[in-house]
Formats: sequence, structure tokens, C-alpha cells
Amino acid sequence: MTFTVSTSEQMQAFGKQIGALLTAGDVVVLSGPLGAGKTTFVQGLATQIEVQGIVTSPTFVVSRVHKPQGSGLALVHVDAYRLTCQSDLVDLDLDATKNAVFVIEWGKEYVSGFSENWIEIDIDRAQEVTDESDPASGIRRISVTAVGERWSDLSLSGPVA
Repeated sequence: MTFTVSTSEQMQAFGKQIGALLTAGDVVVLSGPLGAGKTTFVQGLATQIEVQGIVTSPTFVVSRVHKPQGSGLALVHVDAYRLTCQSDLVDLDLDATKNAVFVIEWGKEYVSGFSENWIEIDIDRAQEVTDESDPASGIRRISVTAVGERWSDLSLSGPVA
């Protein structure tokens, strides 16, 4: 499935759409260049599943856990950019976080050792920033790939803000 978005609101709306599908243990893998909108997507997802705290990129801490606001799901947000091998992801002991969903940026190379099922989202900057007041503006091409039995019937309508 392929979609396009042109604003941060549309990217967050797409994150909310994916967030509405997630249950405990689900994994989303994000790929895309710096500034593509990965964190903006995760902010929308986090809003949908209602977690505590402000979602920012975990680049310097590698992994950040956002607790649920109530009895819902936690969000484990990982930036695998600085990982060097699959065992580095396993060493983070992410599966110790119960009742959580996992979003792994730059994790395409490592996710198969972590889960048998995931949603893979590739974000490509098809056009640079078009609105200086919205750094996430500009056309983004989003490709979604469902991996594993859990996501065999995944159907999306695309982002709508």
C-alpha cells in the first residue's frame, strides 16, 4: 500500500490510524531519511493509544518507554540507528515491557529477530518543506508492508487529517 501526505497533521492522522489497530506486543518498523516525519508519525500513534509524556525522537537514548495514561498500552519507542547488530536490539530487553506496543525506527535489519509479525512503514521525502511554519510539510510518500500472519488482512484507507 502506498499513500502520500503533505502536512504534519496528515502524518499524525496516519499515526493515529495505525495506533487504532495495535494491541499489546505489536511492532511497527519505521524507515526514512532524517526529517521524513517518523517522529511526527509516532506522535500521532501515541495520541491514539493515549500515553504519558511528550514524544520526541529517542536518538540519543536509543529507547524510551511512554507509560499509558490509564490502563491502556505503553509505547516503547526505539531508534536503532546506532545499533550495530541484531543482538543489540535483543540486549535492550524490550520484551520485558509488558502490555506495550513497539515502534522501532531504523530497525528493518533487526526486527526479524524480535518479532515474526510487524508493520513496516517506509517514509520517503518526495518534496522538500513547502511551508516554513510547518517543518514536516512537503510531500511524503508512505509505503506500508504487512509482515506475518498477524497482519495478513491489513487494509488501510490512507491518511486523512
